[in-house]
Amino acid sequence: MDLSTTKRSLWDIIDTRKNELIGLCSDLIRIPSENPPGNVDEIVAFISRFFIENGIESLIVGPSPAYPNIVAKIGKGPALLFNGHCDVVPAGDRAHWDFDPYGGEVTPTTIRGRGTSDMKCGLGAALFAMSLFARGNIPLKGRLEIHIVPDEETGGAHGTQWLVEHGYADNAFACIVAEPTGSDTCEVGQKGQVRIHVAAEGKAAHGSIGNYVGENAIMKVVALLGRIEELRSMTGEYSESQTQVLIDSKRIAQEKLGKPQVGDVIDHVTVNPGIIKGGIKINMVPDLCGADIDVRVPIGLPTQQVVARFEGLLRQLNLGTIRSSFECSEANFTEVTEPLVRTIVNNAETIWHHKVIPAYQWASSDARYYRLKGIPTLQYGPANTPGIHSYNEDVDIEDVINATKIYAATICDLLG
Repeated sequence: MDLSTTKRSLWDIIDTRKNELIGLCSDLIRIPSENPPGNVDEIVAFISRFFIENGIESLIVGPSPAYPNIVAKIGKGPALLFNGHCDVVPAGDRAHWDFDPYGGEVTPTTIRGRGTSDMKCGLGAALFAMSLFARGNIPLKGRLEIHIVPDEETGGAHGTQWLVEHGYADNAFACIVAEPTGSDTCEVGQKGQVRIHVAAEGKAAHGSIGNYVGENAIMKVVALLGRIEELRSMTGEYSESQTQVLIDSKRIAQEKLGKPQVGDVIDHVTVNPGIIKGGIKINMVPDLCGADIDVRVPIGLPTQQVVARFEGLLRQLNLGTIRSSFECSEANFTEVTEPLVRTIVNNAETIWHHKVIPAYQWASSDARYYRLKGIPTLQYGPANTPGIHSYNEDVDIEDVINATKIYAATICDLLG
């Protein structure tokens, strides 16, 4: 059976067994795995049973029982990796949902619930595609492997980062992360991040004399936050080979987000003061105040330049005792000329009958850990963007079916 015949046969099987595929995704949605708090034991047990039932070798590894990672594989040799996370962000206030976020409801056109787009249906599509090769005994020229991790939503240190650092990606030649992109793009690069933690010290006093006596730590942080957006003027530098991807990425961001100048989210620094804590009583001058600031850094701008700019800003403000610390991860990308990118794009365009554009992402994910190890990595998965990390999350059934076909075809091309 030649390659094209194998693809067509797999696509026919996916169409025939689509209810089984959608049922798998629905089952994953019905298992809550919110992070925080991060309890994924039930969903890990479910996925482990799936591997056993489909004759796929798997093991659970991790830094501790609290962080179970599943590594499953078929075949031997250089590996094509898939990656997916089984944790989801909390559903939040149920009053804002029009349906049960953990009901796994299937409508004629959608699957509904927390994690449908981010990213249990992408994970389900990858699992289903992998099972086709196991159950069909389809020969592979190499190893097909998937990493299923428990903590992407809180940074991935105990999941993908741990797996990469402990050798589980050592023999990989490419990686597909089944994160949500939708049908029109595959994501080949992501912004870096600087998490800034600030602690300001003041002097306590009675609130009634606070304008004259004491030092208000909250006001020091307010003064800093009043200038922090100056970092937004910083931009990345791009090579000639990246220029078209940058242009396309800015256009896609503008189309998806629909706000004036929002395309700048791709190549400019963005700043979000996400947490501020200070004071213990309204009539006391606060002597301590802390803030956590999320800074996203574009491709072509080292994070240390952002740190240096921030520290210079602190010196200019001369606010007294303010301590700062930083958590940094660099922006990362895969060249669009990589065989992985060309293969995903070709298969997606064949299935969808429209252009699929490689683009840079304005956020970050576990893809960075593979890229920083030198493994060509992209993201492609089913998605309806509006519900991600929000309410009424859903995904189109057609998107899930087609993603499964694209994964299966790509496995054929890269391991066939």
